[in-house]
Amino acid sequence: MYCSACGTQLAPGLSFCSRCGTGLKERDKSTVGPISAFLAAITLIGIGGVGIILGGAVALTNGAHLGEELVGFFMLFSFVIVAITEILLLRQLSRFTAAKQPRALEAAQPLPLPAELRSAPAPRSLVEPGSSVTENTTRTLKYSANEPVR
Repeated sequence: MYCSACGTQLAPGLSFCSRCGTGLKERDKSTVGPISAFLAAITLIGIGGVGIILGGAVALTNGAHLGEELVGFFMLFSFVIVAITEILLLRQLSRFTAAKQPRALEAAQPLPLPAELRSAPAPRSLVEPGSSVTENTTRTLKYSANEPVR
């Protein structure tokens, strides 16, 4: 058996690839239902919104005998409502699909370094470490222990 992401040969019974960390269990098909529901809602709201805009404009012009300014305002207001609804649905769909995607980039192996970077420079000398905070505290406590009681 081979990993579908990196092609490494795998031992039977593994849940994750030992090289790249990709899950080896069968993909859950339950994500298809909500995604198709989001897409259907986006499509129906778009088509319904256009129908309301055009049908409402015709009904307001012919039935209510309103002027062009009011019909234009109705069309603009209806368009804004439909557009905001569509944007919010698309935002939720992108959040849903982003949450279901595996984090393959985090588990990826680092790329090999070029030859110029592989040769390590001479190690730098380290600076002498400063005195410890605990050491200074201990000295201070020794001085106070040796003081006579007042």
